[in-house]
Amino acid sequence: MKYVTATDAGLISCHACGHLQARARPKAGQAHQRCGRCNSPLHLRHPDSLMRTWALLIAAALLYIPANLLPVMHTASLVGDEDDTIMSGVVYFWTSGDAPLAVIVFIASILVPMLKLTVIALLCITSQRRSTWRPIERSKLYRLVEFIGRWSMLDIFVVTLTVALVRFQSLAVITAGPGAIAFGSVVILTMMASMQFDPRLIWDPVDEDKHQQQHPTQHSQDRPHE
Repeated sequence: MKYVTATDAGLISCHACGHLQARARPKAGQAHQRCGRCNSPLHLRHPDSLMRTWALLIAAALLYIPANLLPVMHTASLVGDEDDTIMSGVVYFWTSGDAPLAVIVFIASILVPMLKLTVIALLCITSQRRSTWRPIERSKLYRLVEFIGRWSMLDIFVVTLTVALVRFQSLAVITAGPGAIAFGSVVILTMMASMQFDPRLIWDPVDEDKHQQQHPTQHSQDRPHE
């Protein structure tokens, strides 16, 4: 099945307002063509998409460790002081008979962030290596991460719920610990990383491979990544 991409048709889309327009040379004194609707600079691909995604992803991965090791809450009462991590909250809910709540906390606070980090890393590695491996499935993974990102703040709500319910005692004062700050930072950084990744990078090597098969005598030129 033959198809024509927007680049092949001489079109370019604005990242700010989504306006699709014809590509043209930049005006005098301008480094890039400007959008005819919102006057934003136009790029064939998000500038430094992989670099920005990697930076945010590495920062999130580094913070994911203290988010699970440091206490998310500190309980001070007449009996004494006590610190609880996310995993200790999961264990408490499980041993106290609240298995459904333990499963929710484990999935939302441990499993989902880890899967998001893994999927984004996979997308970055395959795109950087210009791999043509399963582009449709990788695109679906990207859309899945984007969909989960809309509900990422549910993880923060789960931590808040843990702070409110885990081992609550009378005359006790419960405050959020440094683990909660690290966990919230992981959620925000993973959301920003998925927003910075340009999914069109998945399909660029596929288009180039098809072009080489259709024109074996010609040397295909790399797409510009402005």
